[in-house]
Amino acid sequence: MIIDMPSTTTTAVAKKLIKLRQEGGAVALGRVLTLIIVTDEAATTEAIDAANVASREHPCRIIVLASSTTTTGVDAQIRIGGDAGASEVIILTGPAAAFEHADTLIMPLLLPDAPIVAWWPREAPANPGKDVIGSMAHRRITDSYRSTDPRATIRTLARSYRPGDTDLAWTRTTIWRGLLTSTLDQPPFEPVTKVTVTGQDDHSSLDLLGAWLGEELDCEVEIVRTPGAQAVTAVTLTRPSGDITLARPTGKIAVLSQPGQPDHRIALPVRQLHECVAEELRRLDEDEMYGEVLTLGLVRVAP
Repeated sequence: MIIDMPSTTTTAVAKKLIKLRQEGGAVALGRVLTLIIVTDEAATTEAIDAANVASREHPCRIIVLASSTTTTGVDAQIRIGGDAGASEVIILTGPAAAFEHADTLIMPLLLPDAPIVAWWPREAPANPGKDVIGSMAHRRITDSYRSTDPRATIRTLARSYRPGDTDLAWTRTTIWRGLLTSTLDQPPFEPVTKVTVTGQDDHSSLDLLGAWLGEELDCEVEIVRTPGAQAVTAVTLTRPSGDITLARPTGKIAVLSQPGQPDHRIALPVRQLHECVAEELRRLDEDEMYGEVLTLGLVRVAP
């Protein structure tokens, strides 16, 4: 069910939600958090679709603040039932000026006693922790890869990092990190002297993965940027006995090559947006490893 409320207020929206709940059309019970999505009108559909899929694992109330250049007041839309996954979606569309005091604006819509997660699907504030919405949130999710300048964005976020921050470019490396860690847990237990990360030329996941490996293994890091590649395509760990290479040239199947062993084929598809969002919603505590990589490891990657 989709209910449009043009030129309205959040107080009116809150009253409408209560009425819908009383009528049995919407149930707020069981919602585990409030997810606030801050975006522009053009990116709204993609963000809501990803959040709806993620909400099947984490039932929540989704509040979307969508800035628009075509409206003068605040228009609202409520989505419940099949149009909202396992959540209820409230979309507020209005000019950027209407969201200058967004914390006060959305206060009537927040779930009581529930954690707040803020997500910027594209452009993020330079300091998410001091942003009007970010300062309310327990977790702050950015996506440097989808910004206009991914590598510059991740370095800006490094300068303003606060516990509770995370970035989906880091989340996209989760499976790579798990596979590489398990590989190094096998003999021979030799030091890695150099790490080479290869992939898409402007993808910030390369910087974060290289920074993590360099920091954890205390070795030289080289980033090889390939125009037209798809995300991370290969990681090579150089050791005295020979190189360990995990390569995913097609974006679907990876091949693990190790000295003295046959090659192993591993399913490693490029992660979808909803998978990354769902992973970040699983935890509301600080991601300490991301913080260390962002503030300490990133300097190992050449600017």
